[in-house]
Amino acid sequence: MGTHKIVFTPSGKRGEFASGTTVLDAARSLAVDLESACGGVGTCGRCQIVPSTGDFPKFGIKAKIGNISPWTATETDYTARNGTMAKNRRLGCCATIRGDMVVDIPADSQLHRQVIRKSATSMHMHIDPVVRAYTVKSDDKTVTGIIRAFMCRYPVDISTAPIDHLRVPKNPTNIFTVVVRQCRNDSMHIVDIWAKNKHTLYGFAVDLGSTTISCHLIDLQTGKVMASVGALNPQIRFGEDLMSRVSYAMMNVGGDKEMTRAVWQAMGDMFKNAAADAGIDGTYIVETVVVGNPVMHHLFLGYSPESLGFAPFELVTETAEERFVHQLQLCGINANGMVYIPPCVAGHVGADAAAVALACSPYSQSQRYLIVDVGTNAEILYGNRHKIYACSSPTGPALEGAQISCGQRAAHGAIERVRIDKESLEPRFKVIGSDLWSDADGFKRHNEKIGVSGICGSGIIEVLAEMYMCGILSADGIIDGDVHSPRIVQNGRVYDYILHHADGNNPEIRVTQGDVRAIQLAKGALWAGCKLLQDHYGAPVERISLAGAFGAHIDLKYAMILGLIPDCHLDKVDSVGNAAGTGAIMVLLSHTKRNEIERIVSEIEKVETALEPAFQQHFVDAMSIPHQSDPYDQLQQMVSLPPKKSKNARLDAHTAQRGRRRSGRKRGR
Repeated sequence: MGTHKIVFTPSGKRGEFASGTTVLDAARSLAVDLESACGGVGTCGRCQIVPSTGDFPKFGIKAKIGNISPWTATETDYTARNGTMAKNRRLGCCATIRGDMVVDIPADSQLHRQVIRKSATSMHMHIDPVVRAYTVKSDDKTVTGIIRAFMCRYPVDISTAPIDHLRVPKNPTNIFTVVVRQCRNDSMHIVDIWAKNKHTLYGFAVDLGSTTISCHLIDLQTGKVMASVGALNPQIRFGEDLMSRVSYAMMNVGGDKEMTRAVWQAMGDMFKNAAADAGIDGTYIVETVVVGNPVMHHLFLGYSPESLGFAPFELVTETAEERFVHQLQLCGINANGMVYIPPCVAGHVGADAAAVALACSPYSQSQRYLIVDVGTNAEILYGNRHKIYACSSPTGPALEGAQISCGQRAAHGAIERVRIDKESLEPRFKVIGSDLWSDADGFKRHNEKIGVSGICGSGIIEVLAEMYMCGILSADGIIDGDVHSPRIVQNGRVYDYILHHADGNNPEIRVTQGDVRAIQLAKGALWAGCKLLQDHYGAPVERISLAGAFGAHIDLKYAMILGLIPDCHLDKVDSVGNAAGTGAIMVLLSHTKRNEIERIVSEIEKVETALEPAFQQHFVDAMSIPHQSDPYDQLQQMVSLPPKKSKNARLDAHTAQRGRRRSGRKRGR
């Protein structure tokens, strides 16, 4: 008996509950987005959950099989009526807590579906794909006969290409299509032979993030985006951040293989969904490009990420990789096609950063250009045509809504925009899925189905910046209890700001002192990484771009007010959207771009933040809003910042020390 810890992924919400509490009740208590339509009696099947087993050191949990109750008669009855559930799933209304647990909420069990904000646009560029389709006329309908006819007509030597995997389809005519691929070593690979004149080929460009995966189905002849799909990375249940997943691989036998299989399965499902959306036969999807950070890169390729968990953070491979689709057990596309994975820049700067560099081309710029791809682990590029430096910084998942008391990933019902009246200190907000502000007539009626469920990354940035601009939040990050407002309430020795009062089925949403500290830690790490690269270059930034889903949806002014990024004139700050996905598409469509991205990686100079003595001081200085010593003069030309007030003479020493410990843990110190 007693109480047990439970952590829900992907939300990161956690709590302690008495033994025997159902997982559904625990989820409801924590406002976890777990659907149930039958009142918890086991008939609707919508509350399916996936309990995880293994060591989770970040959560302080060792989850064993016996930590959840055995299969119940109700679950047996449900499967008898509706068919078996997916592997390892349980009904949350039947499964009870018997020990510490980590529980994943699958996407189809979430009432408010995750919004994947990594879109792609069709490319306008010179297209020279590595895969081409050729029409061949051959009376000899054997593989060797078709190859002989091919070589007689086309100046492409495929005489040494492997043919064991090829099967000639039944064909009443003598016209065939031969699909040929040029590999990295300039050898030729025959992907397939089709019994029709088919020249339209397709490929996938995949941005494999630690939190989300986005897949874009592309016409290899035109560059047109045929379909885009996104999903949460199922590896979240093994750890919210990268080092937690490295730890899981180190502490659980076969843990790395488990995470590899999970992402292969998820990616295959996404391939099938995208092909179905576009009405395209997966046989004609013959090429895939995958970019990701080094941990995602290693796990996708089946490499153990353990070497990335401690200095000197060595990569298992430093070159681009190619794999057959069937080697990676991917489904939904041509099994004889190939997957190209660009090289990582260094131990904590991945192929996704290389793709960002390709898309934004700082190496061709005259201005000193800072590019920040914000995620669980921010990857940063800085320089111009003379020199490019790169680093990563351990921001953690707080900027994506995780580890925030009322935080959630981007989904319908999540607060994403906030404004606070400077006189009354009353807030108004917008939620994902609605165009109305909360003070507009009809907001409650219009949002009845969407609800107000939590606050996502862009929302937490805006509310903290607004609180600072209104004097609710001091420069050192303290919610000021001396400010008179019914919205400011005491919570023990500190204060919270109530953003939304509970009403109906919508929970109370408040900003706590712990939330402020989580964002300070994240933004301190991000700013410190940016500053280190400027130190190495020897000159301040002239232009800034924010990449990724977070960068695309955050208000750049508020990012600057909080001090997420260095001071720069706002006219020189922009968002470049899913630049990693754009770079992946460029590589998919062009053999020339593959050579270019490999050259770029060889020329970028890596700065390892975990080994830089100056990182800690930069980190501590950046904990203040917007910064301890930088006056942000360029920002103040456009925004009137409040006079600095501090609730403490100096930044809380405990918080600073906590940040130093956190940074060391994240980077494997």
